[in-house]
Formats: sequence, C-alpha cells, structure tokens
Amino acid sequence: MQLKNDIFLRAVRGEKTERPPVWLMRQAGRILASYRAVREKLSGFKELVETPELACEVTLQPVDELGVDAAIIFSDILVIPEALGLPYQMEEKKGPYFPHTINNQTDIDALLAADEAAERLDYVYNALQLTQKALNGRVPLIGFAGAPFTIFAYMVEGSGSKTFSKAKKMLYQAPDMAHELLQKITNATILYLQKQVAAGADVIQVFDSWAGLLSPQSFNEFSLAYMQQIVDAVRPYAPITLFAKDATGSLLDIAATGCNVLGLGWGTSPTQARRLLGANTIIQGNLDPCALYADTNTVTALTQKMIAGFGQHHICNLGHGVYPDTPLDSVKAFIDAAKNFRYQ
Repeated sequence: MQLKNDIFLRAVRGEKTERPPVWLMRQAGRILASYRAVREKLSGFKELVETPELACEVTLQPVDELGVDAAIIFSDILVIPEALGLPYQMEEKKGPYFPHTINNQTDIDALLAADEAAERLDYVYNALQLTQKALNGRVPLIGFAGAPFTIFAYMVEGSGSKTFSKAKKMLYQAPDMAHELLQKITNATILYLQKQVAAGADVIQVFDSWAGLLSPQSFNEFSLAYMQQIVDAVRPYAPITLFAKDATGSLLDIAATGCNVLGLGWGTSPTQARRLLGANTIIQGNLDPCALYADTNTVTALTQKMIAGFGQHHICNLGHGVYPDTPLDSVKAFIDAAKNFRYQ
C-alpha cells in the first residue's frame, strides 16, 4: 500500500527529509480525552491491551487528533512474560505486579517454549492487522517489545523498583541461570516481533527501560548481546529501533549492532550525540518529557533548538514516554514545532 505520509519511513531508511518526522512514546494515553473515555468503560488496562478492536481504536487516536507521523500499536511490554507463563497484574497508579516471580531453575524450566508463547499473543497480531487496515496508508505503524533485560528485571523482581537489586543479584550470584532466562525471553521475543511484522508492523522498536541500571560491561553482557540477536533476526524483515534508556556509556556499542535507529534518552545532548555517533547515525529523541510542562512558547523553542542540534537523520521524539498529566497544548506545540521546522 502506498503511504500518504512516508516521512518517518524515509528517515528510518537514512534518507534526507525536509523536516524531522515526529511521534511520541506513549502518545496513545491519558493525555487524550478520547483515550480516557475508552478506559473509563473497561475493567482495567489489560482489557484494553487484550481487545484488538479497542487497541486499534486508541492506536489511531493520536494520528487523528495530534497529526503524528507514525502510529505505535497499543500494547504492553509485559505480554511476553505472561505468554511465557508468568502472569502479571496492572495496579492502578502503582504499575505492574507479578504474583509469582522467577527465583530458581525450577521456575525457569516451567516457562513455556518460545513458539508456544508467541502463539498466545494473537490479540496483538489481530490489533496490528485491524490498525493497518484502518490507517489505510495514512502513516506507518510501529510494533514493539521490551528488551530481554527489562523483561528479565520484572520477572525476577516482581514489580517496578528504583534499583532492581533482586534481579541484579541474580546476574552476579547465578549468571548462568540469568543467561538461560534471558535466552528464553529473547527466543520468544524474536518470534513475537517477526509475527508482528507479518501482521503489519512497518518498523519495530525495542525498549530497554532499565538499561541504565547496568554498568557498561554488564549492559553489554546481559542486555546488548540479546538485543543483538533480535536485531539480527528482525532487521531482514523490517527496520528496527533500539532504545536503551540511560545507557549513555554504551551508545557506540548500541550503534554497532546494526540497528536502523538509535533511541536516545535526555541525558545526552544533541552535540554530544553527534560528536560521538557521527552525522549519519539516525537518532530518535530526546527532549526531557518534563519540558512539556512549560508554556507552549518555551516548548516550541526547546523543541526547535533540539532539532537544529541534531540536524538531518533525526526523528523528533521525547527522551522517554510522555507523562499522563502533560498539558495537551504542550504536546501539540511539540509536534507542531517539528512539523513546522525546515532544514536549510
């Protein structure tokens, strides 16, 4: 299908564009009244994730209302551990919680095989198919998964944490067991992402939300090695973005994976990023989400300064997901600043 707006895909392919494409992580969410209206009718977050028609509906909302250059399927990174046999609950205002966690070899042995796990995620593939059809070529559609280390961290820790010390303890006390669990997660994630592409995802993004908890050496061993497997397995079928939040000491190593796009957190300036990665690396990011609490004129100025700093081969986004209480006018100012920018 011929895309009506292909600026995001052109940027992902490394082509020069007249302006940076723009979208936001967590763009389908509580910043939109239409999303809140859908959520109010449901029993909880997981019902929305697991109902393809509703996931499609909220995926389309930011395309319709904000004019972003890409849609990202509404889902959750924790569908993978659940598919492997480790269910989770989403507690309102607290986040995810696993009633059972991975503590020993027996727990790892009890997990399902990768192919069986991937087959249990039909609701995601159905949502992608519905959304691709509903988009009708308006913008590209992004599929995603959590990076194996981030999924590992939740499966061992059982919930969010400032330190994930329980999960990290396994890396040091039982590294062989940690690697076995990471490999199981990776195998399932690869099949899951390949099926997402088959269902209609134009681009894949891998989120390593907790990469910044690791030293560069530990990151390379327990995170990047597994993301490398994903890049190698997925890139023949679709372009892939790696976003390893706060892994500022490993940016060159991330770029060396061969990923198409490197997602950047707000801890690195455009000048630093370009000095380190060069002018031709495709970078996505990286305005501090809290900058969107500023007035709209300030948001516009900060956004355009960031864009000018990165120059070409840049996808305008935040350095993490947009926060639920962000003023909608500021979100629109961020998007408009990118869409009104023109490279010289």
